[in-house]
Amino acid sequence: MTDDTTRDRVRALVRDVLANALPDEEEAAGSSSSAATTGAASAQSYSVPTRFINTAPEEAQDSQKEFTRDESSKMVITEADVRGLEEGSRLRIAEGAHLTPLAADIVRERRIELVRRVPRRGSRETKMVAVGADHGGFKMKEGLKNFLTELGHRVRDYGTNSEDAVDYPDFAHAVARAVADHHADVGIIIDGAGVGSAMTANKVPGVRAAACYSVAVAKNSREHNDANVLTLGSKTITSAEMREIVHAWLSIEISEERHKKRVAKIKAIERQYCS
Repeated sequence: MTDDTTRDRVRALVRDVLANALPDEEEAAGSSSSAATTGAASAQSYSVPTRFINTAPEEAQDSQKEFTRDESSKMVITEADVRGLEEGSRLRIAEGAHLTPLAADIVRERRIELVRRVPRRGSRETKMVAVGADHGGFKMKEGLKNFLTELGHRVRDYGTNSEDAVDYPDFAHAVARAVADHHADVGIIIDGAGVGSAMTANKVPGVRAAACYSVAVAKNSREHNDANVLTLGSKTITSAEMREIVHAWLSIEISEERHKKRVAKIKAIERQYCS
């Protein structure tokens, strides 16, 4: 048997298999197409219909769609964030983001579709949050309490209660103790820079306080370091940035074993100095 004969038999077999695999409604079109071509060209150009079974959850499908613009890192959407979007555009925003009145008007007028991103971990869990601040962080703390309530969390306020001068270690210590004693799930402390409160809170066994000044650092402190206390500086961030940082911090939890292993080493070091 020659090589040409063998190839012809293989090609014929392939054509038969493909023809039998076609759905009933397409057999007529397939047979006429195959009759119009012969030899290798027929086997190469034959189009085999496929059936796609969608097994992806709806949320996963939505996340793969194209967005005209992604502003999901912000908690307040302003006119500048929607300016330039054409009618019918898709704007991705955070789950708890708020639109300013002017931004909302533009969204309505241009029929912009808002797609809210739901963080993968932690956002649906209601937490008891201990909050505290010195005189420099008092105003921001009051705004923080309202924001936490909007997100569905419970709040315990450990002071201060005015802009009269006080010492930040007192309030940082109170919040840290609340977390260490399991009276609160997490704590948030605000002073001028956030550094002194972090230093104070980290003196309390069981507390891992992180001074965060951006959304990226906030996420990292939770996902990599399992921080249970967040400290902020009222003189280094705006109220809008505070909301973005807090929302991100509360929406992420440590999950990967490699990170948990490293946090376990932090705890082991702490135990060496606790009598």
